[in-house]
Amino acid sequence: MTAIERLRVKIFADGADRAAMLAMNAQPFIKGLTTNPTLMRKAGIADYRAFAREILEHIREKPVSFEVIGDEFPDMERQAQEIAAWGDNVYVKIPVTNTRGEPSHALVRRLASRGVKVNVTAILTLAQVREVAAALNPQVASYVSVLAGRIADTGVDPVPLMAEAVRALAIVPKTELIWGSPRELLNIFQADSVGCHIITVTSDLLRKLPLIGRSLGELSLETVRMFYDDASAAGYSL
Repeated sequence: MTAIERLRVKIFADGADRAAMLAMNAQPFIKGLTTNPTLMRKAGIADYRAFAREILEHIREKPVSFEVIGDEFPDMERQAQEIAAWGDNVYVKIPVTNTRGEPSHALVRRLASRGVKVNVTAILTLAQVREVAAALNPQVASYVSVLAGRIADTGVDPVPLMAEAVRALAIVPKTELIWGSPRELLNIFQADSVGCHIITVTSDLLRKLPLIGRSLGELSLETVRMFYDDASAAGYSL
């Protein structure tokens, strides 16, 4: 298996815990960071703007993605303009549709035409990838986030779709494809194998990085010992 430092795919840390984000930012193998309102709510963030500004005081070099929170396109546009002004390293996450399923292509086109770096998210189909690609500005850096983990949750193999998404984005050379919502470390290597540019990885998965390259025999023995130690600690008897 390819060593983590030799992978072409860039690893972005995904989360909303301030301490964890700053710790991940200090790691050279972490090339960027992302968050979203769901992660922020789980982390107990009360003030979105204050949280974002505090993070950006410490993270100034690596790209950071923050998401709009409106559902009407005029609100999204206003919020996107504000978020973009928070820093040159900020990408604005725009959901591919609003909650009524209305595509955000026109909004993406307007923002991209003004030079706003967008991260179009919640994408799950190739049709959405192609429609978003057509709305992006080839001269402006942007991200297209396909939530491959959610695709896999439905029983569909996301690997062929992600490979085709890489090809579909060739018309916008400054746009990078993100493999979003990974479920296991294997996804990092799958993303790398199809030429995906970025994968967002949560703290739970990042903690498993030391497992890469481990001997399966050693891991088997470690697992057996874990089962035995837990049975003993629980005082089980038969």
